[in-house]
Amino acid sequence: MALGVKSSTELLESAKSGDRRSLARLLTLIEGGEELVLPNVSPWTLGVTGPPGVGKSTLIGRLVSHWKGSGERVAVLAVDPSSPRSGGALLADRMRMESTDSGESVYFRSLATRGHPGGVSYLLSPMIDLLSFCGWSRIVIETVGSGQAETRVVAFADRVMMVDGPDRGDIIQAEKAGIIELADIIAINKSDKPGASRAAESIRASLDLSSSESVPEVHLVSAQNSIGIEGLVSAIEKCSSPPWRNRLRITERLISKWDSRLILSEGLDDVLDELETGSITLDEALDRL
Repeated sequence: MALGVKSSTELLESAKSGDRRSLARLLTLIEGGEELVLPNVSPWTLGVTGPPGVGKSTLIGRLVSHWKGSGERVAVLAVDPSSPRSGGALLADRMRMESTDSGESVYFRSLATRGHPGGVSYLLSPMIDLLSFCGWSRIVIETVGSGQAETRVVAFADRVMMVDGPDRGDIIQAEKAGIIELADIIAINKSDKPGASRAAESIRASLDLSSSESVPEVHLVSAQNSIGIEGLVSAIEKCSSPPWRNRLRITERLISKWDSRLILSEGLDDVLDELETGSITLDEALDRL
């Protein structure tokens, strides 16, 4: 081992003692594919999803402030979309999220999707375990945005909150995608705007027609004006995933792992080159990988 380079065991000890640099290095190692040996943990997790522009980051910032004031240690993993061409991402949520990295009780990490289908990577699971092991009592996962792929957040979060705005059109898209059926809490942000109450009542009416045994609560909030935040936090703390979600969670984790194995396969670029020229079929490509 090179002089001054800590082993993963030493980094774990430092991270558990509160060293943020060691924690950041460990998260980077996980992103690079390294597996850490951790004791069994029971992390508290909240997945936050919703279409772009509804104020997810601002609302999460308010939740962070509330938990911080209650003595909780809060970690936020914000997943940003990656460019399909370069693989890079604008990790901009930090600029929109109030209270991030403010003091020792808040930790923020932006993550690029790196092309993983579903908007989240299977690597989230070991990252969450690491954060829980290091003493972060509230772990929030912010997804890229609402859509069919967003259902994968249930693989990593014990409870799911869908955020939307007064525009009923976005809610209809969420219903089509199925994410509204998986939400434990629904927050209509920007409650001071016209149409917010109407959107909330429309959602409640739609949920009343569903055959689900557990109907999510719908909350009107304003992250900008700090309206309804305490009630929302209380509802989040009380809610829990229904038993039927366990099977879905396992399924989504397996699919996520499968997708990642494909993306990280050796020789993927060569196979793609041959597919592009038409020299092999898709079935032949999969067999080779």
